[in-house]
Amino acid sequence: MTRSILPLAVLALAACQQPIGGARPAPGRSVVIVEEAEDWTKAASVRDSAAVETLPARWTAALAGARRSFAGKVASEGDLLDPAAALERAAPTPGSYRCRAVRIGGKPAYSASRPGFCYVTSVDDQLSFASEIPGRRLGGYLWDVKDRRRLVFLGSAIPGKARIAPAYGSSPAGDISGLFERIGEFRFRLTLPDPADAAALIVLDITAAPRA
Repeated sequence: MTRSILPLAVLALAACQQPIGGARPAPGRSVVIVEEAEDWTKAASVRDSAAVETLPARWTAALAGARRSFAGKVASEGDLLDPAAALERAAPTPGSYRCRAVRIGGKPAYSASRPGFCYVTSVDDQLSFASEIPGRRLGGYLWDVKDRRRLVFLGSAIPGKARIAPAYGSSPAGDISGLFERIGEFRFRLTLPDPADAAALIVLDITAAPRA
């Protein structure tokens, strides 16, 4: 079956194909989907399953590194960098979001990106998400883990000037996994291991964009 999931900002973008069995495809520019019928661990690679399972320990290490030199910056981020801040009702409302990426741990131990946009859409009761943050462009699916405080993200980085993320699993080097959580009213975060530095985490700060 073939689905087209379009971003709110660009109405003629990207079709997503669902293969028979195996992982769901990563969406084009604006997709992430909440899958309830399948177990995310059956779709994820061994590497990505391990990355999700070890995120709590990575939070501890990355925060410790960031606080040594950037305690003020970490404190100013509030709930964004509080591992225990996740709230119930993790699924985001479809729409446009303002996003920025904060990186903690590794070297440097703290950095923040310029803001960009993220998009959430819904097709057949499934959610989709993608980030257009400069340097952090990605698209993937959100998977239900029967925990009201989080969803698992499985997706891929969008390479170069491409407008569509490769299907998850088609190019393992570009695959990405993480946890999507709600941390406030119309505020979410997506926590991802940094593929370039095992000591670092990337945390996307996702807030609802004001309506025009």
